[in-house]
Amino acid sequence: MTPAAGPARYDDEAVRRLLDLDTAFASQREAFRCLGEGLADLGPRVVLAGGGGDAVTFSYTARLRPGTGTVCKLGGVNEENVARGLATVQATVVVLDAHTGAVAATLDGNAITELRTAAATAVAVRHLAPAAEPLQVAIVGCGLQGAAHLRALTHQGGVASVALWDRDPARAEELAAGARVGVPVAPVADVTAGVREADVVVCCTTSTTPLLEIDSIKPGATVVSIGSFAPDRLEVSGEFAARAGRVVVDHLPTALEQAGPVMAAVTDHGLDPSAILELGAVVAHGAEVRTTSGDIVFYNSVGIGVQDAAAALAILDRAATAAPAD
Repeated sequence: MTPAAGPARYDDEAVRRLLDLDTAFASQREAFRCLGEGLADLGPRVVLAGGGGDAVTFSYTARLRPGTGTVCKLGGVNEENVARGLATVQATVVVLDAHTGAVAATLDGNAITELRTAAATAVAVRHLAPAAEPLQVAIVGCGLQGAAHLRALTHQGGVASVALWDRDPARAEELAAGARVGVPVAPVADVTAGVREADVVVCCTTSTTPLLEIDSIKPGATVVSIGSFAPDRLEVSGEFAARAGRVVVDHLPTALEQAGPVMAAVTDHGLDPSAILELGAVVAHGAEVRTTSGDIVFYNSVGIGVQDAAAALAILDRAATAAPAD
């Protein structure tokens, strides 16, 4: 008897080939549609603290919708990896067979996280940004995610120009110089001036201190924070979130425990949690985001397992379509 084949393995190269920008965008729209329709199952995000050289460990578990296999992302974060020549975050995504529960595939979690995060922001911008196009975009933070967001946001069109700011001006200059995205991209020396005329501001840092003041934001603009993913991460302040015309999150229960600006807005500035909108409600049901055209919308994304589930399943679907018939 021929032994059964083991789980399929998709490395960084395979993930990037199969999860192109259009596929990634569609997967993240489906993730939030399923979440908004109540079809997705989302387990609690688990984090084990590190210390003494040990990595912080995290685990996300989710099912996109009934009949799809459960997907788990397991990984660690260790700043000492830089000295080792490794990425700070290391992760693996595991897909279980929907019926047997056996491991069906493993995928490179670093690539999935990078691509699905930027694609999810593109989905959020499509649904939350002002209707008028083309949009002036500002990206704050020019590392891995800043570069991924530059590609994702310009790929879907409707962008007039992009301003880039980073604490290290050389990184902004390097990203701008290498950009081949079909619109003008320019580094800016001052973050406040860089965001003042932006219709969309995307923060891609891990800052523990606020980078933006709401009085510097153009009326009607949309501000996205992907780096405020933990209680101590505050790309904007709690006051900023409380003063926004609308706060939107990827998943409310998670945001109330993990999203630093949202937690601070509720605890210290009187933001009513019932006034916070989930992105899934906008994607699935067209929930109203603005009551006036001048409302500033603040979207805080901590990243949730259903995003990984949708991306992983999209990769497997594309791989199956591309595979030669027996």
